[in-house]
Amino acid sequence: MWGINLILILWCAALHAQTGDTEKLAPYYPTPETIVEKMLQLGGLKAGEKMFDLGSGDGRIVIMAAQKFHAQAVGVELDKDLCKQSSARILKLGLEKNARIVNGDLLKQNYSSADLITVYLLPDAVNQKVQPLLDKQLKKGARVVAKDFDFRNWTPEKVENIPDDGEGRSHTLYLYRK
Repeated sequence: MWGINLILILWCAALHAQTGDTEKLAPYYPTPETIVEKMLQLGGLKAGEKMFDLGSGDGRIVIMAAQKFHAQAVGVELDKDLCKQSSARILKLGLEKNARIVNGDLLKQNYSSADLITVYLLPDAVNQKVQPLLDKQLKKGARVVAKDFDFRNWTPEKVENIPDDGEGRSHTLYLYRK
């Protein structure tokens, strides 16, 4: 438990750091592949649907959504190096028709075409900033799957507790529907 707490403490210390005029909203902390698949399954992702991963890191959720679920997958990532890394992996895997990474601020994107949004962001500082944007933009029936941190003003349709991800850490997934 100290590992995640240390990451949260370091993130809070770095929260006020700016990248240009854009605030970095969360640290990069990769989600285990088994949890990625559970997130997409919980969200009911179907072939041809459009999904966005907010803070896509190395692109693992986007890649699995395109590769295994045959969805149109878009990641939004502020970090230029992570964006280049994940875009290169998408090209290497031949997924560029169904997957892409946008290098930009997740608070300045349009999610109105989303069928599914996945997020692994921190609670008060970040999820609460994203929530009003999603409230405004998401179409009826769109789903949101949040990992480990809920959206305070939304009621989850389903909560899934995962006792161990194989790496000695438990997770909680929250499914919301507009």
